[in-house]
Amino acid sequence: MNIAGKVVVVTGASKGIGKATALMLAKKGARLAISARTEDLLSKVAKECGPNTFAFTGDMSNENDIKAFIKQTKEKFGSIDILINNAGLGIFKPILETTTEQWDTMFNLNVRGLFIATRECISHLREAGESVIVNVVSLAGKNAFTNGAGYAASKHAVLGFSRCLMLEERKNGVRVLAICPGSVDTPFFDPTRVMSKPRNPDKILKAKDVAFSIVHMIEMPQTAMISEIDMRPSNP
Repeated sequence: MNIAGKVVVVTGASKGIGKATALMLAKKGARLAISARTEDLLSKVAKECGPNTFAFTGDMSNENDIKAFIKQTKEKFGSIDILINNAGLGIFKPILETTTEQWDTMFNLNVRGLFIATRECISHLREAGESVIVNVVSLAGKNAFTNGAGYAASKHAVLGFSRCLMLEERKNGVRVLAICPGSVDTPFFDPTRVMSKPRNPDKILKAKDVAFSIVHMIEMPQTAMISEIDMRPSNP
C-alpha cells in the first residue's frame, strides 16, 4: 500500500507509540486523524504532523467520544483507510488490591473502546478497497507477570479479538495486524511497577521501533498480510 494520501486514524496519539507512529505516517504523506485526552500534548503532535492532521480531544473509552471522532474524521476527509488502535492503559497491582473501578477502567479503554472504534470504522474500511487495522497489543497478551492480572487479561482479550477480526475481515479487503511489543521506552512504561530490577533503558524497545514495524506492515502489498508481530529487544 502506498501510504501517501491515505486517511489514517490513530488513537492515543499524544505520546509514546501513538505519537511515533503518527509522525512516521505524516512523513509518508498520510492524512491523519489523531485522538487523545490531553489537548495540549495532542495539539503539539498535530502541529508536528502538519496541516493534513485533524486532532480530536476525547476519551477513547467513551462511546459518544469515539463515535464523534470517527464521524468527524469521515466528514473531514471523506474516507478512512487505516485504523490504528493504540490507546490503552495499565494499572499494576496485586489482584487483592485491585479495585473493581480500576479493573473496569482498563477494560473500558483497552478492550471496549478498541471494539467500538473498530466497529465504527469497519464499514468505511471496507469501502476503501484496501485497508488496514492495527491493534497495538503487548506481550502481556501472551504472558503472565506478577501484579499484571488486569492489564494482561485485557491484552489477552484484545489479542483474541484481533484474531477473530482478521478472519472475518480479510475477505473484505481489510488486513488486520496485532502487534505485541515487550517493554517500550515510553511514558507508559515504569519498570518499578512491574519488575523488581529496572532494565537498562538502552536495552529496551523504543517507540520508533514499534512504529517502524507498523508502517512496514501497512506498506506491504494488499496480497500479503502479517497478522501478528512479537517484538522484543535483541539483547535484553
